[in-house]
Amino acid sequence: MSIDATPTTPTPRTAVVTGGSRGIGRRVATRLAADGYAVVVNYASNSTEAEAAVREVEAAGGQAIAVRADVADENAISALFDTAEQTYGGVDVVVNAAGRMPLAPLADLDLDVLDALYRTNIRGTFVVNQQAVRRLRPGGAIINLSSSVVGLAFPGYSAYAATKGAVEAMTLVLARELRGRDVTVNVVAPGPTVTDLFLQANDEKRVAQLAAQPPLERLGTPSDIAEVVAFLAGPAGHWVNGQVLRANGGII
Repeated sequence: MSIDATPTTPTPRTAVVTGGSRGIGRRVATRLAADGYAVVVNYASNSTEAEAAVREVEAAGGQAIAVRADVADENAISALFDTAEQTYGGVDVVVNAAGRMPLAPLADLDLDVLDALYRTNIRGTFVVNQQAVRRLRPGGAIINLSSSVVGLAFPGYSAYAATKGAVEAMTLVLARELRGRDVTVNVVAPGPTVTDLFLQANDEKRVAQLAAQPPLERLGTPSDIAEVVAFLAGPAGHWVNGQVLRANGGII
């Protein structure tokens, strides 16, 4: 009997994180890397931040690459998944954290801004999920980012909340369309979370008001949200499917 002693290198589990250069997406990328995932950090324009995210992963002993792509461009996203497969052998987890958040009363919002918002938040989610469905290996997970503002109905958030309501709707339908695939599809809906996007959209007074609302009496952090995403991405969370998890400290 002969024994093949040639060592084999297992293909790493791989995660694609859109909007992975900053904010929640960046923390998700580093958190998944800590769990052993090779990470594809997608970004729209800020290559400096994207490369910094890659270096952060590598400094902790992980594997990562940065890939520029507009999430709403189906050809660019298809190429991103091609790169992930060619580099790491396949894709297991997709976290769609890319998004825009312009705020204004419904009566005042410029319709060009509305169209750009819908292109990124709705079409972008649809395009990324479409590629994920076609590519993910069994045991995988798709995790979309929504917002607790869908239920909180803060004034000024009508357009943004509408896009995130659409994200939640398509996610719940997709979970049912993937029957028999062993791929879960869930939404994480953060409450007010300290990111550049959040701080740019709210003045100091509003930030203080939002921080006081949850029973925990603080704003969320990207790490709070990344822990929820990591749970859903891993084997411990694989029985959770077709759900919206409102990670907001109990804000009502």
